[in-house]
Amino acid sequence: MKNSKFIVDKITKLLEQGLISSRDLATEIITVLKSKRDEIVFKMKITSKDEFDILSKRVENLEKKFEKFDLLKKKKTKRVKKS
Repeated sequence: MKNSKFIVDKITKLLEQGLISSRDLATEIITVLKSKRDEIVFKMKITSKDEFDILSKRVENLEKKFEKFDLLKKKKTKRVKKS
């Protein structure tokens, strides 16, 4: 009985170590891939998500201002009737 318990304990320790090392390996691979992605993005001069969000907000604000300006312009101009 003692021998079987000893063997089971050893097997469970090996499985635990295997799971831990595979998790470490997975996190290491993810870290390497993220760094490579960042390098590629930097080389291609692509904006980040935060920068993109800021730029899209600015464009939306400019479009709103342009629409307001257009409406004001249309109101100010009077149509002349052809005789």
